[in-house]
Amino acid sequence: MEIGVSGASGQLGKAVLAKLAARGAGHRVVGISRTPERVPAPAQGRLGDYDRAETLLQAYSGLDRLLLIPSADLGPGVRGRQFTAAIDAAVRAGVKHIVMVSTAGTCELAEPALSAAYWVGEQHLVKTAPRWTILRMNYYAESFAQQAPMFLGSGILPGLGENRVAFVSRDDVAAAAAGILLGEGHAGAIYNATGPVALSGAQRAALVAELSGKPLRFAVSDEAPLRQGLAQAGLPGGFADAVIDIEKRFVAGAFDVVTGDVARLAGREPRALRTLLADSLRPIAADA
Repeated sequence: MEIGVSGASGQLGKAVLAKLAARGAGHRVVGISRTPERVPAPAQGRLGDYDRAETLLQAYSGLDRLLLIPSADLGPGVRGRQFTAAIDAAVRAGVKHIVMVSTAGTCELAEPALSAAYWVGEQHLVKTAPRWTILRMNYYAESFAQQAPMFLGSGILPGLGENRVAFVSRDDVAAAAAGILLGEGHAGAIYNATGPVALSGAQRAALVAELSGKPLRFAVSDEAPLRQGLAQAGLPGGFADAVIDIEKRFVAGAFDVVTGDVARLAGREPRALRTLLADSLRPIAADA
């Protein structure tokens, strides 16, 4: 069987390739990227650019199964167009089974909402692909771990409202994706990769405080002061927009879901947020 990973040179793509290398003996793995030279061995690197449809048909040729990982381009409408182009190219190339990485709580929303592109992609996949699987994922635990230290200076972890989030590690998403690509019986399924428990804002703040040795509390904030705080922390405007959009999804409950899908697909339990936070906050705790 020949398995392709589109978006293979990004963090999730490389993690999936590593899982396939560890678990997929006897299968040929192809990493598809705008920078195929960055695709790690033993996967074969192929040029495939979501914005250059002519490269995708050749890149996907001969594949039995294909994983589509979204690009990092957050421009309005961009990822929706990219998903559509990639799915069309995969169908034309004769790919038998297409797996799409999506986000939890996907529903019909208008641009510029970040999740709008996932709705476009999911709908096109279901209508077009001969066999399909969707892997929705909760918010990355690594992203929260990266953002948490910036709030320690003020001692406040802000949010647009009370919320609960079951953060999932990138490694667990990769393991779940590899399980789909290597397994059977997943056609027509929609999975949701989540962490083991949904934590409130207060619980997250308490966890960061415990592991860093510095005080932190959760507080509900209006959008304007939250945006100002993000700017003061040095986040560029586009990234701040993304954070605000995600915070709105937190409040809407999009990531307040816990499933057993990671364990089912990866063959092991998902990692807890505490584990990832402990690693990232260890240097701060040492100085506390």
